[in-house]
Amino acid sequence: MHNATQTLKELLAGLKGCQVTGDDRIPVTDVAYHSQDVAPGSVFVALKGQRTDGHRFLAAALEKGARVIVSEQQLPPPPGVTVVRVPDARLALAHLSAAFYRHPSRELKLVGITGTNGKTTTTYLLEAIMNAAGHQAGVVGTVNYRVGKRSWPAAVTTPESLDLQRLLREMRRHGASHVFLEVSSHALDLKRVDCAAFAAAVFTNLSQDHLDYHREMDSYFAAKSRLFLDLLAHGNSPGGTAVLNLDDPRGEELHRCVSVPTITYGSHPRSQVRPLAKRFKRLGLEARFATPAGEVEIRSRLVGPFNLENILAATATALALGLTLDDIARGIAGLEGAPGRLERLGPPEGPAVFVDYAHTPAALASALKALSALDFSRLITVFGCGGDRDRSKRPLMGQAAAQASQLVVVTSDNPRSEDPLEIIKEIEAGLKAKNIPRVTAAAAKRGQTGYLVEPDRREAIRLAVKLAGPGDAILVAGKGHENYQIRGNERLHFDDREEVQEALKENYG
Repeated sequence: MHNATQTLKELLAGLKGCQVTGDDRIPVTDVAYHSQDVAPGSVFVALKGQRTDGHRFLAAALEKGARVIVSEQQLPPPPGVTVVRVPDARLALAHLSAAFYRHPSRELKLVGITGTNGKTTTTYLLEAIMNAAGHQAGVVGTVNYRVGKRSWPAAVTTPESLDLQRLLREMRRHGASHVFLEVSSHALDLKRVDCAAFAAAVFTNLSQDHLDYHREMDSYFAAKSRLFLDLLAHGNSPGGTAVLNLDDPRGEELHRCVSVPTITYGSHPRSQVRPLAKRFKRLGLEARFATPAGEVEIRSRLVGPFNLENILAATATALALGLTLDDIARGIAGLEGAPGRLERLGPPEGPAVFVDYAHTPAALASALKALSALDFSRLITVFGCGGDRDRSKRPLMGQAAAQASQLVVVTSDNPRSEDPLEIIKEIEAGLKAKNIPRVTAAAAKRGQTGYLVEPDRREAIRLAVKLAGPGDAILVAGKGHENYQIRGNERLHFDDREEVQEALKENYG
């Protein structure tokens, strides 16, 4: 992937505030932030994490052949080893990684997509549009990392900066001209995407999530804003465009603050890409958009108003990248859907079952709103909340489910170290606040409105399918594409889609 070995001095060029003790002409063979990944001649960057500190592994890194240590601390240099003291080790890792892989993002049209909801579906839409236009697109996000027929499992939504730069170089090597990157608030806060050159950045929306990490909404928004106010405006992205949702108050706020070119979308009358007409159906949607390039007719197999918003985002982004309206319409029409994003399962004669990743109050409310508009007899929702995460959203999830469902089955999600029954009690508080009664399965079968509790997620899905009638819709929310459940320290195989298919087979053959 590299034309020639680079020296430490070359890799450090432009990194402000670093103090080098030792030889900076050392040839660098690799960069690592885990000691087990160190090879002879590597630079080892000691990061401080939430659970551990890279400085504890300095001896292991040196034993494996590290020739350079990068640290925020003042360290005495071991014999034959160069020490680089930096103000910010994470920023240093991002800088070194981009330089080591020779800035692959400068050879790509890199688009960062951030927001609480809609990131994954928007990347799928953009990938489909690029395919329709004859371009090779890479995608880095929650479901997987992929380009063409190559794919890699996604350990996290946005990889660490070293892994991201390596991946971008690999995608470029496989012919990618564009890469669509889901950018999480954690990644922005931890500088994983610093030193990347963005052709565009997209803001979808902001609602409550990740407050176990950010603590409050303003900090959460500040992390998201870095993509636009720091990286797009002052980073490696000359000419980058901000794509902003004016239907979201935080999108409007960004629009007032950004100093880069913008293109806006949404139903807001000032949006540059906005729907002039729309029609939602059980098997998709139709719309006519106004855009700076003229009007365009859109047909999609995606369901509901929030997917219309995702389509608006993808359309605005594609226009910012220079795509034609014809390419955009063909790409959107060709996309069947995104895994675990309101993914429809089930035979025509049975209930319609949708599996969705919705795990925030706003996302759950949006998914339910989409299904409520489609004239089903009854809407049954199965969901839980993850353990060791923001507890304040649990009753809010209960309220969101109560708002639009005729029947709710409260169950377990990824309980992690928490007692699933205690998590369920906190969800129940939101249901009770909306005066939703707890009912028996027999009463639910007769059509009584209320909620049931079934802590076993497999049994909860089977119960919902058993209680549903042919004209009903079931939403199984929270895990989407995930194929595991975390209980304690165990990561066990569990896939909502597989469980739905088994339950349907039991009841409908």
